[in-house]
Amino acid sequence: MVFTFSRGLLVTRKAPELIVPERPTPREVKQISDIDDQESLRFQIPLLFFYKNDPSPSMQGRDPVKVIREAISKALVFYYPLAGRLKEGYNRKLMVECNAEGVLFIEADANFTLEQLGDDIQPPCPYLNQLIYDVPGSEGILGCPLLLIQVTRLTCGGFIFAIRFNHTMCDAFGLVQFLKAIEDMARGERSPNLFPIWQRQILNARNPPQVTCIHHEYDEINTNEVPSDNMAHKSFFFSLKGIKALRNQLPFHLKDCSTFELLLAFLWKCRTIALKLQPEEIAKVCCIVNVRGKSYEMDIPPGYCGNAFTFSAVCSKAEQLCKNPIGYAVELVKKAKAQMNEEYIRSAADLMVIKGRRIKFSTRGNFIVSDLRNVGLGDVDFGWGKPIYAGTAGAVAVISFFTKYQNKNGEPGILVPICLPQSAMERLQEELKGLMIQGSVKDLCNINQTQIFSKL
Repeated sequence: MVFTFSRGLLVTRKAPELIVPERPTPREVKQISDIDDQESLRFQIPLLFFYKNDPSPSMQGRDPVKVIREAISKALVFYYPLAGRLKEGYNRKLMVECNAEGVLFIEADANFTLEQLGDDIQPPCPYLNQLIYDVPGSEGILGCPLLLIQVTRLTCGGFIFAIRFNHTMCDAFGLVQFLKAIEDMARGERSPNLFPIWQRQILNARNPPQVTCIHHEYDEINTNEVPSDNMAHKSFFFSLKGIKALRNQLPFHLKDCSTFELLLAFLWKCRTIALKLQPEEIAKVCCIVNVRGKSYEMDIPPGYCGNAFTFSAVCSKAEQLCKNPIGYAVELVKKAKAQMNEEYIRSAADLMVIKGRRIKFSTRGNFIVSDLRNVGLGDVDFGWGKPIYAGTAGAVAVISFFTKYQNKNGEPGILVPICLPQSAMERLQEELKGLMIQGSVKDLCNINQTQIFSKL
């Protein structure tokens, strides 16, 4: 099947196929955790990886489609639940039927080079539907393939690796772990360097479940936010030099805040101004907090590939957020992160069970950000070098992502896709322009409204 882009660029796809584990795997049913199967994670999310033609000596002359297809089959021996299908049990509990039905795979060829795509590799990629075909009947949560992968060869010898995954099965860290296993198999390893650990009971609710914390992330807030039938989707590039200039606007006691806290607070404020909420309306920001490692006593072992995060939220009246200096928002964001502890995480899992997993994060008046800069997406190397861009294909409704990126001048920074109603997006750009004119955040951003991708 052939698809034509707006500039005469073509992608020719072969029929989708199912890749199954190379060897027989256990036939069993595995439950996922009470964090995994919450309503908020019952969706699929696409990511794109763009690779130059820079093969290692062992990959010279080899076909990336063939190499990756075979490596996926080998990796699925160790990650065999990903070749299964989800089903629902009592109280909407999700479990994986490990039946080795396989993951969807599409082989494709393009008539263009990586250089011809230019800035279109950055989210929101206008060619997403051609680079990862939405196979009819594959988009569901229950009874559908858990992964959809498309590898598209380019005429320059590079290729595009696209993957869509069911978020109930893993988070970004878990996905990267699987991709690194594919990398290991592609390089000739007999087993992955890091074996997957299931142990989803670690993040299950207690017995009996009891909600002991306030979870604003799931509060539904009434606002006059514009309906989502006329949405604009743009990405913004924030230079490290500009972020430093923004930090200089903070009072002394906040200058040691993290880059994530600073940029999240700044965007929350600007976004709230753009939405034109009423003064007494509530604006909310949620940061996604990874609970792996020593910061939290959750005993999550290396190799755990499920969702190991929770949302931490803080609220403000719109007028206070918009009129106060940026330090006000930074303090609130720091407060949201500081409240995170083991009890908060357990309480969130308990809340899911008590509410029958039907509760989900609110979208009205809410802004959610996930920091993907250090999960390792940019380190996935199947044998052709690291990708020139690796990350989500764009924002997902009210969820934005922070991704490491170098602009065309080689300047490092953070790329942030944002989705807003069209009128609000225009106001957001004007707000950022105004800040530059005032000189308060000079060099933070550059705006080019003539392109689909806007560098802010």
